[in-house]
Amino acid sequence: ADTACKNRPLDLVFIVDSSRSVRPEEFEKVKIFLSEMIDTLDVGERTTRVAVMNYASTVKVEFPLRTYFDKASMKEAVSHIEPLSAGTMTGLAIQTAMDEVFTEEMGTRPAAFNIPRVVIVVTDGRPQDQVQDVAASARTAGIEIYAVGVGRADMQSLRIMASEPLDEHVFYVETYGVIEKLTSRFRETFCAVNVCALGTHGCQQVCVNNGASHLCDCYEGYTLNPDQKTCSAVDMCAPGRHECDQICVSKNGSYVCDCYEGYTLNPDKKTCLALDMCAPGRHDCAQVCLSNDGSYSCGCYEGYTLNPDKKTCSAADVCEPGRHDCEQVCVRDYLFYTCDCHPGYTLNPDRKTCSRTITGSLVTTEESCKCEAIVALQDSVTSRLEALSTK
Repeated sequence: ADTACKNRPLDLVFIVDSSRSVRPEEFEKVKIFLSEMIDTLDVGERTTRVAVMNYASTVKVEFPLRTYFDKASMKEAVSHIEPLSAGTMTGLAIQTAMDEVFTEEMGTRPAAFNIPRVVIVVTDGRPQDQVQDVAASARTAGIEIYAVGVGRADMQSLRIMASEPLDEHVFYVETYGVIEKLTSRFRETFCAVNVCALGTHGCQQVCVNNGASHLCDCYEGYTLNPDQKTCSAVDMCAPGRHECDQICVSKNGSYVCDCYEGYTLNPDKKTCLALDMCAPGRHDCAQVCLSNDGSYSCGCYEGYTLNPDKKTCSAADVCEPGRHDCEQVCVRDYLFYTCDCHPGYTLNPDRKTCSRTITGSLVTTEESCKCEAIVALQDSVTSRLEALSTK
């Protein structure tokens, strides 16, 4: 086949009848027909998307347009479809296609893309519900309907369902055994000149074939410029575009997340966890490390003070003014201290305050008239001793 003639991009939904009138071996023929149809299509996320629905008196969406974008996966899914074996609610099936399959959430492309929305109904019976109004609503919504009748199919119902012109949208075969010959008919029907294959489209990144015309598109992470041909990288780190907890790093149309210093990226690659900065090997404190929300500060044990470098410690002078509670003399003992008294005083039981010493040998049995002189002499001697001690 001419490489410039591929099927035009479609959002294509197969609706297949599996009511009790379709025998199991006949339904297997339908599945072969679906697989061969898939082989003829230019399947892909940006080309033709395919969905398959199975119906009888109930409707089952076997897979929507968003599920598979390669032929092998589609054909594997088709091979596992089982018949529902009940009534023939064709109208319900078409309505379900409109409500649940031809939506952007289920993979249908926006109307602005001008991708045709196509339904192929395969049935061998007469609908048991009102199909005329539902089919008309579908056509009004822009859905093109092809009706394929097999064996006992009611031709009038097929014509009521199908789009105009009817001679191009209504097909009939005598048995399921020959349904496969319709494959080539549909290939011719869907064939269009592939404008994107001619090399004249002018799209910088992606060309989307749209029948006789085309649209330009961009890779993920890029946006189409106003000229509708060239693409610019999206700033993926703009507010609202990313999910990073702390730092977003834009990278060639995508982004990666990072964390502030003192934090590490969680396994979700988006949020950050504060590191234990006081874990061994993470800090350079000499004595005490104080963790503080992704950072740390240093401290010292009791009796030490932090040096100006904010890391190392020196033993404190416990006898500095204000550090002790001795009344007279503070005696330093490395990290601790004891209290003492000046000569002539003795340490009280509280081990902090001092009381004047009374020397019993100076006050004995002397005459009372000598007491004042003795006390004065004692005060003088004590005063001189204090002065010498201070020097």
